[in-house]
Amino acid sequence: MKITVQFLGPLSREPLECNVANLKELRHLLRRDEILFEWLEQCAVVINDEIITDLEYPLVEGDIVMILPPVCGG
Repeated sequence: MKITVQFLGPLSREPLECNVANLKELRHLLRRDEILFEWLEQCAVVINDEIITDLEYPLVEGDIVMILPPVCGG
């Protein structure tokens, strides 16, 4: 499935288009990047505006996945 991954906050980088079937495959792909590897365990994952925690969550063509690092505000 071709999906788009967007990186927000301090992870700001160009969106990534990739072909993966679920979040488990996406996590495996993103962990190859040393900077992302350090952040992934702390980040929330949003698919089409819904927070998802199930790594087996099936992705479909055109999904937009956002990687949201924790933020502080005041």
